[in-house]
Amino acid sequence: MNDKKNYGFTTTILHSDRQKPIEHGSLHKPIHTSVAYGYKDARQLAEVFQGKQGGYRYGRQGNPTVSALEEKITKMEGGLSTICFATGMAAIGAVVQALLREGDHVVSSAFLFGNTNSMWNTVNAQGARVSMVDATDVAQVEQALTPQTRVVFVETIANPRTQIADLKKIGALCRARGILYIVDNTMTSPYLFQPKAVDAGLVVNSLTKSIGGHGIALGGALTDTGLYDWTRYPHIADNYKKNPQAQWGMAQIRAKALRDFGASLGPEAAHHIAVGAETMALRLDRECVNALAVAQMLEADTRVAAVHYPGLPSHPQHALATELFRSYGSLLSFELKDGIDCFDYLNRMQLAIPASNLGDTRTLVIPVAHTIFYEMGAERRASMGIAESLIRVSIGLEDTVDLVEDFRQALDS
Repeated sequence: MNDKKNYGFTTTILHSDRQKPIEHGSLHKPIHTSVAYGYKDARQLAEVFQGKQGGYRYGRQGNPTVSALEEKITKMEGGLSTICFATGMAAIGAVVQALLREGDHVVSSAFLFGNTNSMWNTVNAQGARVSMVDATDVAQVEQALTPQTRVVFVETIANPRTQIADLKKIGALCRARGILYIVDNTMTSPYLFQPKAVDAGLVVNSLTKSIGGHGIALGGALTDTGLYDWTRYPHIADNYKKNPQAQWGMAQIRAKALRDFGASLGPEAAHHIAVGAETMALRLDRECVNALAVAQMLEADTRVAAVHYPGLPSHPQHALATELFRSYGSLLSFELKDGIDCFDYLNRMQLAIPASNLGDTRTLVIPVAHTIFYEMGAERRASMGIAESLIRVSIGLEDTVDLVEDFRQALDS
């Protein structure tokens, strides 16, 4: 494969491994399970540890199977480099572990995945201050900035209420102020959107979701887009400044958050995710068609109080989603009208499965306020627009007519 040719998204992912020699002509990168790596020359081992030449030191810090996946993710995001972690939350936590210090300030979207919200609460209690703002309005982000602001963090499409941050304007603001802009791309995926297009410096992906796509492996990734000037970041240790400037941030993250903290992605999970990634575009095309059909049916039903899906013209950020994204994603949520019990509704479904994952091949549903957002309490849920009857839906690959009928018949019953 000619890696200089501008191939399409799926072609690039399918043939990514073959850009480097693979043992015995294998079409997939093999699963390398060894934890330790031996060298015939002890001096070579020392040079690898000192960063003077490439190579593997220890399984916690790198693995050939994981490296192959990292290269795939970098290509998907059009980035400079990627580090994979054991989970998506570990990837976000890596930012805290490697880049933030006591007295630092973070501006984050208030519309967040529940565990990310919990993590920022922990950070707040440990000496770095976090301001939660309505990131659909860049003015609120700008108003929250202080001289100590190191990071602005947003999700592309918020989980579960699908608010969309003012991604482009926030990116321009961060670029002008020299602030590291981090975008969690999980709900869109690199196929539907590349945050590099809005000046993101780091991109988060939960590999568990649409990239892996089959609900069989946990993983997360941080990708450096190459756009952020790491010479403007105040906490890079001198030891990592021995690298080229563009590599300073990732060198520190790999050492401080992967080596020291140890949230490493295993080779077996990396292999499952890499194989799943090959069909990501095909899966998402189908899931987006299904999601729009289900959302349109629900919105037209008088027993449904509200439907939240960026593909609907009624969505507050529909025009922005149309401008930025290839399509509108596989996540939607909806609220039932008073008098319809959300648990009874879910129990009447024949195809959609009550479960907490996203981006699976099967459609998954969950009553949000009573499960994944229960811990944060009613007041915080209300501030995020999460109604007690809100049902989150991760749309799968089922035949469209069957899926629409399943959501309808549960209402009819």
